[in-house]
Amino acid sequence: MQFGQVIDLLETPQSQPKIFELKLEILYEDNHLAAIHKPAGFSVSGNEYKTIYNALPFNLGKSSEPDALPWSTPVHRLDNQTSGILLIAKTKTAQIELGNQFENHTIQKKYSAIVIGKVPSIAEIKTPIEGKVAETNFEVVNVVNSLKYKNLSLLNVYPKTGRTHQIRIHLASIGHPILGDKLYVEEKILHKGKGLFLCAYQISFLHPKTSKEIDLKIAIPHKFESLLLREQRRWVNYNS
Repeated sequence: MQFGQVIDLLETPQSQPKIFELKLEILYEDNHLAAIHKPAGFSVSGNEYKTIYNALPFNLGKSSEPDALPWSTPVHRLDNQTSGILLIAKTKTAQIELGNQFENHTIQKKYSAIVIGKVPSIAEIKTPIEGKVAETNFEVVNVVNSLKYKNLSLLNVYPKTGRTHQIRIHLASIGHPILGDKLYVEEKILHKGKGLFLCAYQISFLHPKTSKEIDLKIAIPHKFESLLLREQRRWVNYNS
């Protein structure tokens, strides 16, 4: 090798995963990052083919920045059955900066959840998870009657930390598991309907390049409202 020579590193097709052609709703995209609406029923990443990670090149353009990632990469996770806003890094800088914001708990996330039972109006949960500090705050939006569960509560949930399954574990720990949760609920009250009633509907963060605050929000899935209305209607009809 001689002084002044330039070495080009070429990506080989074999080094990249196979693209999953799943159409995603793009909520925000620029040369540094993107945000997509993750549908329920898909893992963010993993060894399987049908993941959000494998679907990103089908939906997002590649960054033209010098530190562009070869493959757009999620910077956090949502459970397979959880829907909602997922942040994607398109550059190494964005990946690092957004990762730091998650690490420092400066990214604000809001979830909507339907849980079993009548929940105290305002509460916070600080039960450690796997020996690590974990904090979840929530507020009650609505409570309806239910023949099977006696009551169902619609909550806005604000996790202050980001432990694996944190919201699910914390709400189950106070006796109000999320409807549709098959992991943290007793068999006798298992809901066998349409998935997990948990959605990441809002996120606020600082743009990794401009430091401008970005606030993204989506509508809560229609199935949330329709289930609550149906449960209340059945209870009224039964008791009238």
